[in-house]
Amino acid sequence: MVEPDISVVCDQSKLDKHGCKGAPDLIVEILSSSSLRHDRLVKLNLYQQAGVREYWIVDPENRSVMVFLPDSNGSFRLREDYGREDVAKVNVLDGCFIELNKVFSE
Repeated sequence: MVEPDISVVCDQSKLDKHGCKGAPDLIVEILSSSSLRHDRLVKLNLYQQAGVREYWIVDPENRSVMVFLPDSNGSFRLREDYGREDVAKVNVLDGCFIELNKVFSE
């Protein structure tokens, strides 16, 4: 069992008093030196198998965000690799963008 740093569920019918039934739409993991391998391999594979629609790996040290989306076979592929000055598109939320210079402010 894994626990994401941030999860976004767009379908309210998936939520009950115990949490989320089914896969969240978006999961965000924030890297630390102790979680690099786990977040980039183990969790990525588990979330892919569960049917998560979008997976972000946030690297605070490098001030970057990697966005993974499933391909036509359901396998996660790196879609975007954003830097500190970029505006990141949240693919599962129409019209939602995040200014990363505000996330990674000094």
